[in-house]
Amino acid sequence: MAVSVTPVGSLRIVVATTVVVVLACVLVTWAALHDRSGADGRTPATAPAAAVAPGAGGAGARPEVEVLAVLRAWDRDRASAWAAGDVEALRGLYAAGAEAGREDVAMLRRWRARGLRVEGMAMQVLAVDVRARSSGHLVLVVQDRLVGATAVGRGRRTALPRDEPTTRRLELRRVSGRWVLVTAREVTSERGPP
Repeated sequence: MAVSVTPVGSLRIVVATTVVVVLACVLVTWAALHDRSGADGRTPATAPAAAVAPGAGGAGARPEVEVLAVLRAWDRDRASAWAAGDVEALRGLYAAGAEAGREDVAMLRRWRARGLRVEGMAMQVLAVDVRARSSGHLVLVVQDRLVGATAVGRGRRTALPRDEPTTRRLELRRVSGRWVLVTAREVTSERGPP
């Protein structure tokens, strides 16, 4: 059985195929840009914008990569302390007398007193600006937000709302081989990350 295609029929097939391909591309692109959550509903960390201020110093061609590794390790340790409800582990992430540490520990104690802990806490780093860097000292301006956290306790699991992006100036210092947070203050007037 032979199939005969007229020029008008060929044109319709080409147009229909083109429309289907274009629609598929548009849908895939839209989904990639608008649905950033993973299969578990958590938003994965995206690659942050990074900038290194003139005079930030330090060795190596990519200081922002090293700085992000320090920041992410610190955030993971903080998330672990919150998930375990471990006040001492949380306190150990801050320099002695750090106001941010006192506030974080006090908040964890309040959650524990209500029989709650927080699992899946992740900081999504959106941008980082390295202001100063040496082998034992970092000053960063970081834009990030809390994502994926779940309150757990009293037989319930409640997804916490996604945090809005916040820009903070962080100072970290290496003490006894560990990075600890010395200061954290919200940035409002200082030029933040790009």
